[in-house]
Amino acid sequence: MVYLGADHRGFKHKEKLKAFLDEQGYQVTDIGTNSEKSVDYPVIAQKVAKKVSEDPNNRGILLCGSGVGVCIAANKFKGIRAGSAWTEEVARSARADDNVNVLCLAADDITVDDTKQIARAFLNTSFRGEDRYKRRIAQIEEIEKGN
Repeated sequence: MVYLGADHRGFKHKEKLKAFLDEQGYQVTDIGTNSEKSVDYPVIAQKVAKKVSEDPNNRGILLCGSGVGVCIAANKFKGIRAGSAWTEEVARSARADDNVNVLCLAADDITVDDTKQIARAFLNTSFRGEDRYKRRIAQIEEIEKGN
């Protein structure tokens, strides 16, 4: 399942992305927001991160103006590895090397078409699972346990 969420600044991109992912055959759940009315991004990020943390097969995509706020909020959840991407290659690397499970996008800085292509790259890339990447993720999980 792919969980989508955006604040008011990411709303238009989210709506276009949702339609695109539906067309591509992804199972998508829209967490909100449902308009361009101002909403606080931590609330949306929390809902998406919670859903993603419940099942390791789930993915999340969050949008806000810069992509940074939603990324910070999502990363407060145990097991969430949220990362920002601004190109398809960065999204592929984030998934393949760092096993990112929540993609954060800057609606103010990328086009709707970029949003679609970056999201598709993220969703179509698998974690490589090489020892060095597993080791690094295990180190992150140890940090998470200690905090």
